[in-house]
Amino acid sequence: MLTELAVRDLGIIADLRLVLGPGMTAFTGETGAGKTLLVQAIALLLGGRADPVLVRSGAGEALVEGRFEMGGREVVLARAVPAAGRSRAYLDGRMVPVAALAEAAAGLVDLHGQHASQSLLSPAAQRAALDATGVDLAPLREARRRLAAVDRALAALGGDDRAVAREADLLGYQVEEIAAAGLHDPAEDVALAAEEDRLAGAAAHREAAAAALEQLAGDGGAGDSLAAAVGAVAGRGPLAVVERRMRDLAAEAADVATELRLAAEGLEDDPERLEAVRARRARLRELCRKYGDSLAEVVAFGARAAARLTELASSRERAEALAAERSAAAAAVAQAEAAVRAARTAAAPRLAAAVAARLGELAMDGARLEVAVGGRVPGDDGPGDEGPGDEGPGDDVVFLLAANRGEAPLPLAKVASGGELARTMLALRLALQEATGGAAGGPPTVVFDEVDAGIGGRAARAVGRSLAALAGPDRQVLVVTHLPQVASFADHQVAVGKHDAGGRVVARAEAVAGHARVVELSRMLSGSQASATAQGHAEELLARAAADRTGGGGTPPC
Repeated sequence: MLTELAVRDLGIIADLRLVLGPGMTAFTGETGAGKTLLVQAIALLLGGRADPVLVRSGAGEALVEGRFEMGGREVVLARAVPAAGRSRAYLDGRMVPVAALAEAAAGLVDLHGQHASQSLLSPAAQRAALDATGVDLAPLREARRRLAAVDRALAALGGDDRAVAREADLLGYQVEEIAAAGLHDPAEDVALAAEEDRLAGAAAHREAAAAALEQLAGDGGAGDSLAAAVGAVAGRGPLAVVERRMRDLAAEAADVATELRLAAEGLEDDPERLEAVRARRARLRELCRKYGDSLAEVVAFGARAAARLTELASSRERAEALAAERSAAAAAVAQAEAAVRAARTAAAPRLAAAVAARLGELAMDGARLEVAVGGRVPGDDGPGDEGPGDEGPGDDVVFLLAANRGEAPLPLAKVASGGELARTMLALRLALQEATGGAAGGPPTVVFDEVDAGIGGRAARAVGRSLAALAGPDRQVLVVTHLPQVASFADHQVAVGKHDAGGRVVARAEAVAGHARVVELSRMLSGSQASATAQGHAEELLARAAADRTGGGGTPPC
C-alpha cells in the first residue's frame, strides 16, 4: 500500500509530504484546495499523461514520489514532469520508461473516477474477477499443461511424420549403398591405384625391364664388366677388401637380373581385370564424394546413418503413441474448457445480481449490471483482450452497465460517468469481497475520486459505509470527498486547504484527528468551523459512523 506520498511544484502544491496508513483515508477540503492535484499526482505514478501545464509557475519541473509496501517489500515510484520536454520515470531510483512505471504500478494502485487507470475495465481483469467468485480453473490448467507437454515431446522427435519419413528413406538409401560396396579395408583405394598402374602399363613395364636386363646381364653389360674387374684384382693382398666388395656387387647384380627377368615374365596384359579395377576405383571415389574424404570416413558415416535409422524407427513408434496421447489430451482440454464456460455462465448472473443489489444502496436505483460470457458484446467493436496470463477457453467476459432504468446495457467504460463508474467499481469490489470470503482482489491501494458525485443524505452514508467495508488492515482506500457523511466513516482524514505564502497561493494538507477532525467536518456541514451546532452534528456523524462500523465488524474512525 501507499505509505508515503511526496509532491513538489505541482499546480498550487509547492512542497507537500503525506504519510499514509491502511484502512480508509478521506481527503477533504474546499473546491480548488488541491484535492484533485493529489489524485493527479497518484495518476502520474501510474503512468498517466504528463501535462507540462501542471508544473507550478516559475518551477523547472514537478516531481511526484510514492513509497509503497507490498508483501514485506518496499517499492519507490517517481515521476518528473518538466515545464518543457518529456517526462521522466523512476523505479526504485533507476530511470525506466513510463510504460515500465505503469506496469509496476498496476499491481499497486487502482484509481476509480474520472481517470483511466482502472484495472477492472480490462476484459482480462473482468474475466479474472468472475473466476474469483468460484470458477475452478485447476482442471483446465492441468489439462493444458499435459497437452503442452505432449506437444513438446512430439516436437523433440524431429518434425512431423512426413519429415521423419523423408529422412528415413534417405538414410535407408545411404546405408544400403555403403553396405553394398562391401568396404572391409580402409586402404583398398591405395592398393587399387597401384594395381591399375601395373595393369595399364604392362607392355611399357616389360620393355623397360628387358632394357634394364640387357644393360645388366647382356654381352658387354654391367655383369661382364664386374667379372673383368674382379679378375683384375684377384689374388692381390692389398686389394683383398676391394675384391670382396666387387664380388658382392657381382652377386647382387646377378640377383637383380633374375628378379628383372621374373618381373618381366609376370607382367601380362589383362584388360578385363584392368576394367574391373577402374570401375571399383570409380565407385569408391563416388562414395568418398558423398560421405567422406577417405574410406574410413565413409565407413563411419554408414555406422552413424544406421544408428539414426534405428532411432527413427523407434521414434516413429513413439510418435504414433504420442499422437494418440495428444488426441486424448486435446479432448481433455476441450472438456475442461466446456466446464469452465459452463461455470462462468452460471456464475455471471449471481455476480451481476450481487453488484446490482449494492448499486441500489449507492444511489444508482434502477441500474443494472450484466456479465456477458462469450460472443459479441454490444458496443464492442474490437477483439477480445486475451493477454498472456489469461485463463480459460478464450471466453470474452465483459461487464455491461445500464446506469438508468430502461437503457440497454453497454460496456462499463462506454456508458458510465465518473461518479457512476466509481460507484459501480465500489459495488463490484464489495460483491467480490463477499463472494471470496473477504478477499476483494486487485491492488492493495484503491483510490476513489468523484465516488460521491451527485448524491447526498442516506446514499452518502451508504457510500461511506461501503468504502469503509472495502478497507481493512491489508487494503488501503483513499477517497476524495465533499460529503461529511462519507468522510465520517474514514479511519483517517486529511484536510486539504490553501493559504498565502510570499504573495502566492500554496496548497497544504495535514492529517486531522480528535477535535480538529470535528472542526473540519463542521466546515463541510455548514461552511463554518466555529459553529457549535455544526460541530455537534459532526460529532453525531462520527458517533453514528463508529456505531455502524463497529456493528458491522469494522473499527471506529479516529
